[in-house]
Amino acid sequence: MTRQRLLVAGLLAGGAAIVALLVWLPRQGRVHTLSGYIEGEPLYMAAPVAGTVRAVNVRRGQDVAAGQPLFVVDPAQLRSAYDQATAQAQAALAQAQDARKGQRPVELAVYEANIAAAEASARDAHADLRRVEPLVRQGWYAPARLDDAKAAAEAADAHVRAARTQRDAAALGSREDQVRAADARVSQAQAAVSGAVARLSDVAPAAPGRARVEDVFYHPGEWAPANQPILSLLPDERIKVRFFVPELALSAYRVGRTVRFACDGCAKGLTATIEFVAPRPEFTPPVIYSREARDRLVYLVEARPTARLNPGQPVDVEPLS
Repeated sequence: MTRQRLLVAGLLAGGAAIVALLVWLPRQGRVHTLSGYIEGEPLYMAAPVAGTVRAVNVRRGQDVAAGQPLFVVDPAQLRSAYDQATAQAQAALAQAQDARKGQRPVELAVYEANIAAAEASARDAHADLRRVEPLVRQGWYAPARLDDAKAAAEAADAHVRAARTQRDAAALGSREDQVRAADARVSQAQAAVSGAVARLSDVAPAAPGRARVEDVFYHPGEWAPANQPILSLLPDERIKVRFFVPELALSAYRVGRTVRFACDGCAKGLTATIEFVAPRPEFTPPVIYSREARDRLVYLVEARPTARLNPGQPVDVEPLS
């Protein structure tokens, strides 16, 4: 009886050893993987002003290219501001051009007439001086009469010079300071036009890059508040693989390195380029920090995949060495 029990015990022990060996051997050839998932960071597209949504040019789930129009919020208010800024810019430009010009020909003709009148007066004054001067020498007039005639001639000559100076000044443009001020007003008005154009484009934005439309929140005819997202995009460059690396293996993971990963139903040989390694660790699951708990200390790593995947997909990442 004792021999039978020993035989049975030996058979059981041998069977257990064989089972353990069968379980242990496959595990030796199995590559340990890091758990992760696909994460997407959406872009929320909104208009800076409130208004009625006039058009939505895309639908949920649609692929869009860079520069493709997305939606239009009622642009009437911003278009009036643009028209006003454009008119002010044109007025400022006309004033700057006018500041560089002299007066009109009709206005210059007035100055020419003033010059002619002053020259006529000067001729009369000099003619009177020529008559008075010999009569004074002959004693017919007192010397004071000659002084008066000379003073009148000099005053007439001064009037001629003043009239000519006024004509020359009228032919010139405005002073340099006034011209610079006019140019500054032109620049200010043009900046206002640029701002109006930018605000006008904000109510009809385009896709910043290749992306998928994740969701549409407002539809044509609905009133959208200012800065409220009309739709959300999921750009290709904002889709990434997120996984966690144990503290002991962290030194192998550097920005720029390539990792291989797999997911259910995905193509073979998928890769991703590491773009971010968290500077701070975390515990999974949360435990009290101690030297014995370091095997639970992990770091978040983010990598951009070469293939387009859907956020939320679980992935298995091959560890780096």
